[in-house]
Amino acid sequence: MMGTSILGLAWRSLMNRRGSALLTILAVALSVALFLGVDKARNGARAGFDNTISGTDLIVGAPTGQINLLLYSVFRLGNATAEVSWDTYQQVAARGDIAWTIPVSLGDSHRGFRVMGTDQSYFEHYKYGDGQPLRLSEGERFGDIYQAVIGAGVARELGYEIGSEIVLTHGLGAGGLTDHDNRPFIVAGILAPTGTPVDQTIHISLEGMTAIHVGWESGTKNPMADTITEEMIRSFDLTPRSITAIFVGLERRGTILSTQRAINTRPGEPLLAIIPGVALGELWQVTGVVERALIAVSVFVIAVGLVSVLTSILTSLNERRREMSILRATGARPGHIFFLMVAEAGLLGFIGAVLGVALVQLGLVLLGPVLSQTYGVQLQGLGVSFTDLWTVLAVTGAALVIGMIPAITALRRSLADGLTVKL
Repeated sequence: MMGTSILGLAWRSLMNRRGSALLTILAVALSVALFLGVDKARNGARAGFDNTISGTDLIVGAPTGQINLLLYSVFRLGNATAEVSWDTYQQVAARGDIAWTIPVSLGDSHRGFRVMGTDQSYFEHYKYGDGQPLRLSEGERFGDIYQAVIGAGVARELGYEIGSEIVLTHGLGAGGLTDHDNRPFIVAGILAPTGTPVDQTIHISLEGMTAIHVGWESGTKNPMADTITEEMIRSFDLTPRSITAIFVGLERRGTILSTQRAINTRPGEPLLAIIPGVALGELWQVTGVVERALIAVSVFVIAVGLVSVLTSILTSLNERRREMSILRATGARPGHIFFLMVAEAGLLGFIGAVLGVALVQLGLVLLGPVLSQTYGVQLQGLGVSFTDLWTVLAVTGAALVIGMIPAITALRRSLADGLTVKL
């Protein structure tokens, strides 16, 4: 009896018990899917976060903590607790060791998408991934205070195109009484997809951000706001009083620590300058404990799945005593009985592990767009990897080892029973 015939016999034996075999395979598949899903989501999210901003040496904002400043300024998660005055921004931008700055003003929204006020330097200096610049797929940059450039995700989800009218909402509310409906914006450009929060952002000029808040100085709409005409607003000084954060590019990256220290310790308005990569590292340290806990739970779930393989084979042994005796009578050696049991366990583990890999790939394909649309973070590197292959091999190997327990039991029974099994 060759190895291939043993595998064939093991497969036919499993098909005769397909109900319990399918349940065992499903248990292994779900456990493997959980383990790989946690691992891929963790690594994919890290890669996606790391690719969100590139080429920016420092991010400057009000003192609020490294992680919080990074999350609300780059990933549009949360809100700033304080802002940076325009005068302070100009002083920072005028430093000799700074090559460029991008002012960022956040606060408003549109149908769940964040609105960001900035200037033309954003399109010139902001980069993502491995240093890729922003690129327009349609239209042009905003050139008027009531023009907007929207991300690819906004255009796709809301069906907007060049010339579409957008009514912004004050703050992050659901609209209605807090809409800036008296000063709508027109879509002037649509950015190419980036797989970052840029796709989920509506970009307007800083002057436009100031213009829509004329009459909202108290935080709510002044009843007289509608009496202020567009011509009157255009005649005002629309320089913002404050902004949310500043993206900074240095003349020489070697001065990054000294520049950071100088900004953090400058007299006057307190500021916090962070290095994006360092802040991301701190974020991963915070989430590392949870990640390790999830992986540990996933490993235990795989162990439970493997125990189901053992349980499935052991519970069927008593029903298969005559089968084992007949195999012995037809020429099967004790070793063949042993390897038959081991092969069945290996097949259950292998098929379950492969199905688990397929399930996690399907799940990530379905959930990836949801994550991208909701948070603007695209999971990276989600294909079948060496981790998947090693997991399949490890689960199959563990199933083969576990299969030795029922194999030894079956071997002993077949030697004792012969053809006179009493059932």
